[in-house]
Amino acid sequence: MKTPFRSEDRAPAAPGRFRTVWRAAHEPVPGVSRRTRVLAYAVPFTVLPAGLWRLPAAFDAGIGIGERAYVVFLSLFSEAVAFTAIGLVARWGEVVPAWVPVLRGRRIPPAAVLVPAALGSTALTLLWTVLALTAQVMGTTIRGDALPSDVPSESGGWEAAVFYVCYAPLVLWGPLLGVLTVAYGRRRVGGGRRGTAGP
Repeated sequence: MKTPFRSEDRAPAAPGRFRTVWRAAHEPVPGVSRRTRVLAYAVPFTVLPAGLWRLPAAFDAGIGIGERAYVVFLSLFSEAVAFTAIGLVARWGEVVPAWVPVLRGRRIPPAAVLVPAALGSTALTLLWTVLALTAQVMGTTIRGDALPSDVPSESGGWEAAVFYVCYAPLVLWGPLLGVLTVAYGRRRVGGGRRGTAGP
């Protein structure tokens, strides 16, 4: 005689698996201060508004399939790169996750994280915090050319306001990544409790 199917025999629901993955991706390692965690979690949100602002362009009737794919790819790629900042406070930034073949469970050398994080922070600060901000104040492109009349910042009204609201947070991306990089270096290279306080 077959046993009746009970609800507890079912496989776990997808939301439970998603929650587990989410926690594993965001759970900080011991020694990371609450303020440092907040800064790390804020980084993807500095990039998200610009990505969302760009996405409608992918559905514009006036552009080709290649441009559509580029707009979507750029938005998703930017967000994925921004998410790596969380690795500076999470376990997967210190130990290779279990789902990675061959290398799983191995400790990541600090330099393998610090060098790309420092270079990324420098490049992003130069691009978005220095050059883009200076270009906006001067009313030019990053190369110093005059702004075309069809750029969103020159359109005026609500379109320009939405553009600035969406792109302004990018100014923080590089500096936040820099602060997180320093905190990571102090924690992993500075050694022990001395380097765990963070910013």
